Formats: sequence, C-alpha cells, structure tokens
Amino acid sequence: MKRILAFLLTLTLVASLGLTSAFAEDFADGKFTNTQHLTVEVYNRYNDGGTDPTSSVYAQYIKDGMLERYNIEVEFVSVGRWSEVDDIGNLLAAGQAPDVCVTYSYPTILTYADMGGVVDLSGPLEQYKDELTNLWTLLEDYNIYYDQDPDTGTLWCVEARLLNNARINTFIREDWLNKLGLAVPTTEEEFENCLIAFRDNAETLLGADADKMIPFLSTTDIGWMCNQVINAHVPHDLSDETAYVYGYDSRQILYPGAKEGIRVLNKWYNEGLMWKDFALNDSDQADNLIKSGWVGAFGHNYDYPYRNGEDSIQVNIQRAAGEEAAFVAIEPFKDDSGVARKFLSDRVDRKCFLPSTCSNVHAALLYLDFISDPEVIKYLQVGPEGIVHEVTEDGAYKLLTMSEENKAVWIQNSLNNIDHTITANGQYLGDATVASLAQGYAGIDPKYITIAYETAMNEGRVVAKFSVGAIESENEVGSSLDSYRDTWLNQAVVAPVADFDSVYDSCQAEYLGMGGQAIIDERAAKLKDAYGVEVPTDLLTK
Repeated sequence: MKRILAFLLTLTLVASLGLTSAFAEDFADGKFTNTQHLTVEVYNRYNDGGTDPTSSVYAQYIKDGMLERYNIEVEFVSVGRWSEVDDIGNLLAAGQAPDVCVTYSYPTILTYADMGGVVDLSGPLEQYKDELTNLWTLLEDYNIYYDQDPDTGTLWCVEARLLNNARINTFIREDWLNKLGLAVPTTEEEFENCLIAFRDNAETLLGADADKMIPFLSTTDIGWMCNQVINAHVPHDLSDETAYVYGYDSRQILYPGAKEGIRVLNKWYNEGLMWKDFALNDSDQADNLIKSGWVGAFGHNYDYPYRNGEDSIQVNIQRAAGEEAAFVAIEPFKDDSGVARKFLSDRVDRKCFLPSTCSNVHAALLYLDFISDPEVIKYLQVGPEGIVHEVTEDGAYKLLTMSEENKAVWIQNSLNNIDHTITANGQYLGDATVASLAQGYAGIDPKYITIAYETAMNEGRVVAKFSVGAIESENEVGSSLDSYRDTWLNQAVVAPVADFDSVYDSCQAEYLGMGGQAIIDERAAKLKDAYGVEVPTDLLTK
C-alpha cells in the first residue's frame, strides 16, 4: 500500500510540475498565448428593474477587458446575494465552484480549506507579485495578509478593501418633526418622545392611512437595524481585547450591555412604537412600507434611504408625501460617557478566494488584479460620461438621473457596482473621491449625504485586530449561530415586558450552547497565548 501511495504521489507531482511548466510556456509578454477560460462568481440581487449580472454592459466591459489584456475568456456564475453562504457552500461541496469566488463568510472558507477545498494563496501571491501591482496598490499588505495564519503561514483568501467604513445610521422623518413642531432628538429619551408623538398624531401625519403608522421600523435583523439603540448601552470603556473575544458576531450583540439595549426595544414594541410584524418580515417588505410613507424612523446602512436613484426611499416618499418629505440621519443614542459611539468596520470587506478546483490560479490572480485597476473600478462605478455621470466644475463625478431607456441598460444592481468590484467596496475615484461622495446619489440633495456621512463617522471606533490564527470553533457554526441570533432577539423583543429577562436569558443560553460559548473560550485562550492578555469568558452569564 505504501509503495502504491508513493507511486501515485510521484505521478501527481510530475503531472503538477508538467502543468506548471505548460502554464509558464503559455504566458508571454503579459498575456496567455492560448486563450484561457475562467469562471467568476457574481452576486445576483434579483432587484426589480435590475439587469442580469452575468451579461450586463458592465459584465461585458470586464469580459472584453480581460480578453484584450490577458487573453482570458471570463464567464460569470450567478450566486444569490442573500443566500450566498448556502449557494457557494453547495457549489464547493459539489466541486463546481467558480474559479474566482467571493463571500462575506470567512468560516465558510475555513470549513472547506480544512477539507482541502481552497487554494493556499501565500505561495502564488508571492510568485506572481510583480504582475499584481494593481491588487497590491489597492489592498496593501494589510488586506492581502489580513487572514494569514501566524503559525502555519497559510492564506486562504485576500480581503477586499472597505474604502468607506461608515456603517450604520438612524434616520427620522424630518418633515414629520417639522409638522409636529419637534426638535431633532439628541438623546434616547427625546427619540422615544418623537416615536410617541408619531404614534399619537398618526391622523395628522397620515390622514386616512393613520392605521398604517409605524413610528419605528425594524426587520427580523434586529442586530443590524437597531444597532445604535443596542450599542448605546455598551460601556464606553470596553477594551479592544474584550471586544475581540465577544465581537465575532457581526451585529456585536454579545458586547456587555447589549441586553439593556434589547430591553429598550422590548419596551417600545409593547407600547406600540415598533412595527408589530417585524419578526415575520424581511428587508424587501420593510422597504415597501418606508417607501409608502408610513414609517417615522429606522436604522440601516449609513446611506440607505438615498440609494437606487429614482427607486430610492427618499424619492419614493417625496412622490407619496411631497417635496418636503425626507429622512435625515440623527445620533440620539449616547453611551455612559455621553458619546454617540459608532462601532465602525475595519478596512476589510468581502473575502476573495480560489477553490482547489480553480482551473488556472495564475489567470485567477490576474483577474483580481484587473478588477483592482483604478480605471476599471472608475468605469464600473460611474459608467460612461453623459449617460451615467457628468463631471462637475470642481472635478466631482455626479451620477445622473437616467432616462428609462438608459436605465434599462446602464443601471447598477448594487451601489458603486460592488458586486463587480469585488476587491473594493466604496468609491475609488482618485482625487475626485471626496468631492464625488455627495454627488453619487441621483435625485438626492447632496446635503443629506453629507449629513449622513458625517453622522455615521462621528465618534467612530474601529476595534483593533489581533492575529491569533484560525478559530476552529467558528468553522462549523457561524451561519447557524447567525440564524439563531435573529430568532433569539426577535423573541426577546416581542415578549411581554414581565417575561423579557426569562425569554432573553433562555435564548442566550441556547445560543451559547450551540457553539457561541466555545468561540468565546477559544478566542480568549488564543488571545492570552499570543498577547498575554486575559479576558473573562463568563461576562454573558454573570
């Protein structure tokens, strides 16, 4: 048996060396001499009025550019944006994943890396570094090596660069405040009083639609949409180390004090200040309610009401309620130091990786370099001049309100076309970036974008990164914990006030038993080994 295995290993090595040699001979003067075929994952959001992301004008621009520059024929493979973890997992399990993959879920990558299903990029990135200048310029060492294991040196992905790390805002109907003579709320109490005023003056604000009034809206994703309410109850002196140990959940719901933020939401729900059906509905249904003009306040991505041009929330409520209708970003939620703290994202975003079935690692890395080219990113983000954008006197790129004919062709399925610019999230327009930010929302008064950005960034904090290697306990339970987290929070919010503690605590215990506590324990242990800092692992159960 040993002889047979040794023989097979030798054959594999010879074949692999021959393949490498063939690739080397097939590449000259910066391109392949024989046309290569490469499959690339692209998110499909299935948005109304959107285009097929595998064959849109932007997809074709990439295909043409890759063929001309490298003699690589690109084929896009559609993966559902909101089901991406399951979809890419199924493709990986079946050995049918695209040559270039992208996901927000690092545990998914680790799961398949442990089974030999992902390419270790540490070697290829160094081997082809001289050909990847765009990739290195955009991501720099920080993003390239962000996930490299400090012990083994393995590198299963590169992190896309988050160019704008503004994260979440709370928005309120500015025209409703004016109509009721209310000031912009600057504290949690004042915000609650605004919600009460919306509820009690529904007929004044909505007339015949008074019964549709929703003072404060969330969806099932409480941890995201109510993030600022929750985080206002996190102690200001939370250490980076504690934030790391308890911060593996992207909604930060395990930070100390988060329970008290959920308690506030439970109170509001029971007083009729929140959408009564939030726990049964997703983002699309919520968006339609906001667009109809029935919602007084909500939390979401820092620029959410202003996205999608003519179909944005802001434009829709103006159609429904007049030009004065508008959502404006506010920051009434203060922590125990009186600071409107925002936990901002690190400069990392989606994770780009290559499955072990990748047909040509060299070609795949050249794709990542092409998509990181500043000129390529610029075209994908602002399209052709005179159709998608115009350049203002100060050099800013201003997105245009397109005709229906142009929109049918040139509409972007995602803000800044991030589904195609997979190594960059946020505007990347050189010296014109800052000036272009407020101009990048067709049909929206730039002042609202400026307010939203400044509000989201004010008192922002990025938790420090700790390099401790892979957290094995996260591999198998990441997505299941995310799903149960939403169940836990939804049940706690809708519980009778008298039952809040028992419901919250029992659901939290279930979550921790499903693997949550194991992650906390492993993170704390590896942090202590690597940095000599000890963090208590029982803060949630004290």
